[in-house]
Amino acid sequence: MIKPHGADELNPLFVADDGRRAELEREARELPSIRVSSAAAANAVMLGAGYFTPLAGFMNVADALSVAERMHTVDGLFWPVPVLNLCHDAAGVKAGDRIALRDPNVPGEPVVAVQTVAEVETFSAHDLDLVTEKVYRTLDTAHPGVAAFRGQGAVAVSGPIEVLNFSYFASEFPETFRTAGQIRAEIAERGWSKVVAFQTRNPMHRAHEELCKMARDATGADGVLIHMLLGKLKPGDIPAPVRDAAIRKMVELYFPPNTVMITGYGFDMLYAGPREAVLHAVFRQNAGCTHFIIGRDHAGVGDYYGAFDAQAIFDQEVPPDALEIEIFRADHTAYSKKLGKVVMMRDAPDHTKEDFVLLSGTRVREMLAAGKELPPEFARPEVAHILMDYYREQAA
Repeated sequence: MIKPHGADELNPLFVADDGRRAELEREARELPSIRVSSAAAANAVMLGAGYFTPLAGFMNVADALSVAERMHTVDGLFWPVPVLNLCHDAAGVKAGDRIALRDPNVPGEPVVAVQTVAEVETFSAHDLDLVTEKVYRTLDTAHPGVAAFRGQGAVAVSGPIEVLNFSYFASEFPETFRTAGQIRAEIAERGWSKVVAFQTRNPMHRAHEELCKMARDATGADGVLIHMLLGKLKPGDIPAPVRDAAIRKMVELYFPPNTVMITGYGFDMLYAGPREAVLHAVFRQNAGCTHFIIGRDHAGVGDYYGAFDAQAIFDQEVPPDALEIEIFRADHTAYSKKLGKVVMMRDAPDHTKEDFVLLSGTRVREMLAAGKELPPEFARPEVAHILMDYYREQAA
């Protein structure tokens, strides 16, 4: 199986030993605590689940700046996006302290991890701008990722962590949430050697379905990992339980048995376009996938990124030996009226625009909100009904 990023074995920071975890939970009750941001809590979950292998905890300012500027830590590890525990105020916390990190996303704000503090530093306004500009390619706070990042504060609490739980992800999505190690174990159990991963924060329509099948066939993969984001999204995005139900129905009816794994991971969407696409590739390599689909406007939002910037970054900025996972570059996909099926538009040079059925995600949401049926060329009817039921409930 493909090796994890930067290591021979996964480095999950979840404390799996029951005795040690109980001991830490007792210790945490006596420790000073800070209420972390939703993003930092999600980072802790990703560290705990092994997706951030080989990291041992939260980065300091030097590593964050180095990652932002050149996609490498100070010590030379390739990494595309800073992994930070940012807060507005860490008064009283100093290097060498052990602190409890409280989860803002769970009632009662239980401790999600215990951190041994390496440094407490404050980003200058200039350095915070630099990180923002490099990662998001904009300083515009209308960008939801920029707004979330800049809303966390400027104080960075760095150092290794020990993770006590997986926040709300394991309890709210027991059939879907999986750690990187659990996915690797299931890949091995299924006897797959080549696995192509598909990232989604949206329900999957006909184009997504066919793209997964095209990528599976083109790469010779044994199966597809449909890996959905379960964390925080921007307003207007369809919530995870609805997406989960729609995807499961699509796979049940339209994919051959034992060709798809439906899983999810606990992370808040960054909407960071190209940089987030590279981070997504790291996640999937750590989960044991050999190939990863990068499509049009991957991890993008609005008009902040070019349609294929998330593919170009792998050619222009990612060193050839940085990752072992291979990228499957997908073109625009659309339903061909000529051929009666979904195709990648680059594979249909004899078509005109009128030969395709094209619907934007915005237009689809508008149709659903208006109670209109989605065309079968765009969405499987069983999937469309799940989405329409959700929008009817929202309107009621």
